[in-house]
Amino acid sequence: MTSYDVEKGAHASSDTSDSKPYNPAHITDQHNAVPGESFEIGNSWYARTQRFAGKLGFEQRGIERVPEDERTDSGFRALLNVGTMWFSANMVVSSFALGLLAKQTFYLGVADSMLVILFFNLLGITPVCYFSTFGPRFGLRQMVLSRFWYGWYGVKLIAVFNVLACIGWSAVNSIVGAQLIETVNPDVKGPAGIVIIAILTLAVTTFGYKVVHAYEFYSWIPTFIIFLILLGVFAHSGDFVAIPWGVGTSEMGSVLSFGSVIYGFATGWTSYAADYTVYQPSNQSRTKVFFWTWLGLIIPLCFTEMLGVAVTSATALNDGNNRYNDGYNATHTGGLLGAVLIFHLGTFGKFCIIVLALSIIANNCPNIYSVALTVQVLAHWTARVPRFIWTFIATGVYIAIAIPAYYDFALVLQYFMDFIGYWLAIYEGTALADHFVFRKGMKGYTPEHWDQPMKLPPGIAAVFAFCCGIAGMVTGMSQVWWVGPIALKAGAFPYGGDVGFELGFLFSFVAYCAARPLEKKFFGR
Repeated sequence: MTSYDVEKGAHASSDTSDSKPYNPAHITDQHNAVPGESFEIGNSWYARTQRFAGKLGFEQRGIERVPEDERTDSGFRALLNVGTMWFSANMVVSSFALGLLAKQTFYLGVADSMLVILFFNLLGITPVCYFSTFGPRFGLRQMVLSRFWYGWYGVKLIAVFNVLACIGWSAVNSIVGAQLIETVNPDVKGPAGIVIIAILTLAVTTFGYKVVHAYEFYSWIPTFIIFLILLGVFAHSGDFVAIPWGVGTSEMGSVLSFGSVIYGFATGWTSYAADYTVYQPSNQSRTKVFFWTWLGLIIPLCFTEMLGVAVTSATALNDGNNRYNDGYNATHTGGLLGAVLIFHLGTFGKFCIIVLALSIIANNCPNIYSVALTVQVLAHWTARVPRFIWTFIATGVYIAIAIPAYYDFALVLQYFMDFIGYWLAIYEGTALADHFVFRKGMKGYTPEHWDQPMKLPPGIAAVFAFCCGIAGMVTGMSQVWWVGPIALKAGAFPYGGDVGFELGFLFSFVAYCAARPLEKKFFGR
C-alpha cells in the first residue's frame, strides 16, 4: 500500500510488506499534487525532473522509508560497505589537520595529545555506531528517525542545525584540500582549489547512495598509502620532538578544550549515521553493523590525528631555519606536509600532496549527500524538490562560505568543531534518553508512523530538553568570545577548560527525562 503525505510531497511507502519498488519516473501529478493545485497528469515539474534523474542514473528516493524488497545491500559486502564508508571518510587530510591544533592552539605535548585523541574519539564515535544500527531496522534516514524523538515539527529545528553542520563540514574540509593544492602550485590559489574539490564531490554525490558507497569502498587505499609514506619519511628524518606534557589547571583546561574539538569531529557523523545503512535488510545483525562502523571510524581517526600531532612536533625544533614553522605559517596544513613530503621527495612529494588534497572528496561525500535529505525534512515544498537538486544548491552555498573563511582557517576549524560537538551532544542526550528510558529499546518504535504527525510525539519535551542543553552548553563552553562560569573552574584563567558538550548532554538528558512523562500524560503520545 502506498500513500502520499502533503508535508513530504513525495510518493511514500507506508507498508513495506507489499509495496512496489520505488520509481519516481512513473509518478504522476495525482500522487504529488498539493490540494487545490491544478495539474496535468505525469507532466509536472517534479515528475519530469524525476524522470530525467532516472535516465541519468541518479538515486530518486528521498526521505521516504525504504521498503524491505528494495534493501539489496546485504551479506558481508554490506558490512564492508559501511566499514569502508567511514574508513574512507575519515582517512583524510582533514583528520590529520585536527592533530595540528594540539600544539598550535592548545599548547599540549605529544603524549597527552595522543591520549586525548584516543579517549575522546572512543566517546565521540559511540553514538555514530549505535545510530547506524537503526538504518537496517527501520529503513529510515537519521533525520526522519529523529521525528520519533523530536516530533513532526520539533525535528525541523534539528534539521536546521544539521544543514548548518553539513554545509560547515564541507566548507572546512574543502579549505584543507585547497591549502594542499596551493602548497604544490602557488598559482592555484585557495578559492580555485575549493571550487575544484567541490565540483569533484558533486560529481559523486549527485548519483546517490550506491555511487557514494562505491566510491568510498576504494578511495581510502591511495590515501592510506600516502599517509604511510608520510609516516615513514618523517620518522626517517629524525625531526620528531617529544614535547613533554604540562601539569596543573592549565594542562587540564587544554586537555578538555582539545578533547571537545576531537569529540566534535568524531561525533559529527551522528546526525546522518542511519542514512548509510537504510538499504540493508531488517534482519541484518545490529552487532555487526555497530562493530564495522566502529572499525571504520576509530582506526583512521586515531591514525591520522596522531600522525598530525607527531609531524607538528617538528615545529618545536630549535634550529635557526625551521621549515616546519615556515610551512605552517604559510599555508597551515599544506605547508607542514610540504616540509616533509616535498622537501624529501621532490616532485613525487607534490604528487602525494595532491592525492591527499583529493581525499577531501571522500570526507565531503557524506555531508553533501545527507544535507539534501535533511533539507527535505524541513517543509512540504522542500521535499518536492528532488534530492539531486539540493546537492547542487548545497555545493554552491559551501563554496561561498569556504572562500572567505580560507584565510583564517585555524580559528574557523576550532570554532566549528566546538559548535558541532555542542549541538550534537544535546541531540544525543535527548535521543538516547527517549530511546532507553521511555521506548526501552528498538521494540518501542512503530516505524509506520514516520509520516503521521498525530502519531508522533508532540516534540515539546524534546525541544525543551534541547533548550536546557543549550543552557548547560553555555555554562561550560570556553571560547575566545565567551567563557562559561563552569568552564572557568575547569582550567586556568582566563579560558578555563571547555566542558560544553558534556554539560549539554547531561542537561538535555535530565530535562527530557523530567519533561517527557508530563508530555505523555497531557497529550497521550
